[in-house]
Amino acid sequence: MENNIIAKTQAAQVSKKPTTLQGYLKQMEGEIAKALPSVITPERFTRMVLSAISSTPKLKECTPASFLGAMMTAAQLGVEPNTALGQAYLIPFNNRAKGIVECQFQLGYKGLIDLAYRSEQISVIQAQTVYANDTFEFEYGLEPKLKHIPAKSDRGEAIYYYAIFRTKDGGFGFEVMSVADVRNHAQKYSQAFNKSSSPWASNFDEMAKKTVLKRVLKYAPLKSDFARGLAQDASIKTAISEDMYTVEDTTDYTNYEDKTGVDVVEGTGEVVEKEINEKNASAI
Repeated sequence: MENNIIAKTQAAQVSKKPTTLQGYLKQMEGEIAKALPSVITPERFTRMVLSAISSTPKLKECTPASFLGAMMTAAQLGVEPNTALGQAYLIPFNNRAKGIVECQFQLGYKGLIDLAYRSEQISVIQAQTVYANDTFEFEYGLEPKLKHIPAKSDRGEAIYYYAIFRTKDGGFGFEVMSVADVRNHAQKYSQAFNKSSSPWASNFDEMAKKTVLKRVLKYAPLKSDFARGLAQDASIKTAISEDMYTVEDTTDYTNYEDKTGVDVVEGTGEVVEKEINEKNASAI
């Protein structure tokens, strides 16, 4: 079934190529309806598309195939992109090698939290900002401890970010990163970190929370479905399927302006940052 959908998608791209996203969606509406999860109607999907375009007009410059692939990824994960919910984002990225703009799907930190709760193994998961005037203590080791009491007023500047989880059987874990740690991480894994268009520039706090959540979730005993969902983060897909997990991520990190992403280690479900080829990255 998947191959048939991809074949029809590619055939549609070759014949009568639409000039607008709306035209592309109209042409593909039959295949879209087949690939949508049962909880999302074609009408609701269309509203999500129009809302995303309205909130981020530059999406109109993206190739229709990559835009639709990102929208279908969001739909199958059950997250709404580019809304105030902060669950996920569709981000236009320049593919310099091909001279085109492609649409990348990115999970927001609230989307990560939603996916973790859906695993049915987590009772509590949070990401928090620590400010200079807060009371904050943490200790790793055989008896890890974490204490955070926010200041009642004048909390000062952000100095740490942390994420915690507690499982339904009482297990727990936490991860703490200083602001400097987060910046170093972003500079290493995001070539767009210093660009004004980067989400790091527009919403550093949210990106920092997402980073520390990814780190702590490496140690959470979550089902493989969660790992598969998380692996869709920072992906570019140019085909649609009834199972978007099986569609190849076509992102070439040597040619895109942003390089933040995750991979899932085959067989373990461990979440790891995608390695960047330093030689290629430095040439961008």
